[in-house]
Amino acid sequence: MKLTRKDLLKKGSLFCLTGLLGQSRILLAAVEKEKEFEVINSAYVPNAVYFSDQMPVVSIVRINEKMGDAKGVGYAVAKALDLIGGLKQVAKGKKRVLLKPNLVNAEPTDTTNPRMIEALARLMKKAGKDVCIAEASAGSMRNVDFNVQGYVCRTKNYKTLQGIQDDVFSKLGYKDLSKNLGIPLVNLHVGRMVRMVIPDNFVFKEIYIHEDQHKADLVCSVPMMKTHGLAGVTLSLKNVGIGGFPGLVYGTVRSEVHKRAAELEPTGTSTPIVDMVKATKIGLSVIDASTAMQGQGPTLMQGGELVKMNLIIASVNPLAADIVAADVMGFDSTEIDTFKWAIKAGMKPAGLDDIRIVGEKRVKVRRQFKKPMVVPYTVIQDWYGPPCKEQI
Repeated sequence: MKLTRKDLLKKGSLFCLTGLLGQSRILLAAVEKEKEFEVINSAYVPNAVYFSDQMPVVSIVRINEKMGDAKGVGYAVAKALDLIGGLKQVAKGKKRVLLKPNLVNAEPTDTTNPRMIEALARLMKKAGKDVCIAEASAGSMRNVDFNVQGYVCRTKNYKTLQGIQDDVFSKLGYKDLSKNLGIPLVNLHVGRMVRMVIPDNFVFKEIYIHEDQHKADLVCSVPMMKTHGLAGVTLSLKNVGIGGFPGLVYGTVRSEVHKRAAELEPTGTSTPIVDMVKATKIGLSVIDASTAMQGQGPTLMQGGELVKMNLIIASVNPLAADIVAADVMGFDSTEIDTFKWAIKAGMKPAGLDDIRIVGEKRVKVRRQFKKPMVVPYTVIQDWYGPPCKEQI
């Protein structure tokens, strides 16, 4: 049965329907020319949370393993939110909530604990919010090529991008989670895109994001706490800042994004993170440190090692959450280039002294992680994410 616009309006918000109707919305692009996609222009409105002079609050909560995985994580998530003002305050006036886990690939060891997303989704639904789970994963076996150095190739192919996300959602249990909770999954790689002009962006003065990412009143970044060979750490900012670049426009993996940014700064990562974060309304960060990763992250295959932390870190301010999380990992905030560029863009806070930490004492949960060898992007650009054969 074909739904008319009138039917959809009767059913309520159109938010997240791309997760259910995404294929039909870009059918023309898929059939006629895979590089074509529908674009909506929108004015850029800065997210006040990023630039507020008000001291941000960051909560640190221990997960009680004795309660079991689901109950332990669920209780800790609720407590972490209560300590920063409670869900009613955090999501006040916000109807449409987009949960963004870090699902870099289809390996449970490298990705956000699904229990985190389940707990947040249940809390948001109970509060009467329209919720979806959205991601644009870097890859699955569909863009693995063992004939190229680095093994993963870059693609803008519509069918491949659909397949990659389908693989990841399926293997990590998000399809079952979606069905059980009655909330849609959204592939941020494909669908209708919103184009914004942000003149003071560092690299992408004109930037594209998925329509659902743009329409969300509240984007909740839910990363796994990990180290990273380009960024030092990958937390709330990078989860959205790189994971928000849609493959249909920029390709996945985002080697072309990194390459363009490397013309401005060595990491080829920090500046596009800030550019994409500015284009997105992150209003809640809940960092999954149930099991974290140290060493040469962000995957075990690349040299990462798992570390049991049993922590959750939360804040409405993503930079504040990340500064605290990095400190818990044994990093000084001045070591992380992403933080430097965020502050240069006017984002706040500037450091730990400007943050109020509640819950567990930072010094009691802090652990010295094995740090990655961070290299300039130019060192790996010749082999990181070459084009897939379908696009050569």
